[in-house]
Amino acid sequence: MFGNTKKEAGKSSNFINTNPTNSLNSIVSGTTIEGTVNSENDIRIDGTIKGKLFCQAKAIIGPSGRIEGEIHCLNAVIEGQFEGTLEVKELLILKESAVVNGDVTTNKLVINAGAVFNVNCSMDGKKPAKKTIPSANGDSRNTPIQNGQAPAVKKASSLG
Repeated sequence: MFGNTKKEAGKSSNFINTNPTNSLNSIVSGTTIEGTVNSENDIRIDGTIKGKLFCQAKAIIGPSGRIEGEIHCLNAVIEGQFEGTLEVKELLILKESAVVNGDVTTNKLVINAGAVFNVNCSMDGKKPAKKTIPSANGDSRNTPIQNGQAPAVKKASSLG
């Protein structure tokens, strides 16, 4: 009863779970990677990536993390800084300390108070379109908006 030293068949006291669905890749603070990173599992970035990140699962940018370039992932949680193109197939969560600049495409979006979100954003699965305004003469041309302001419109003079 109490002194039973038999071990169950197939079990070991030194068993390490190597199930890939529980795997988490990590890029620690002080590490800088330039180039392309591919991950089939969740990845947490507390260092810096300059380039592209392709993740089949969740990409997490920790408070000290920074990415300049592109992210293509299933889900994302951002606490640090991101600048570039971000494509999230399902859910994007921005924590209070997040700073995001660039173009974002996602299905669902959660932004906590305090996060900085300066982006062109699309939530219908299509890439964000550049902001445009109709031209002054009513034709089908569009004039790009620059720095959040429409360009000055010149009035046509009458010929008499």
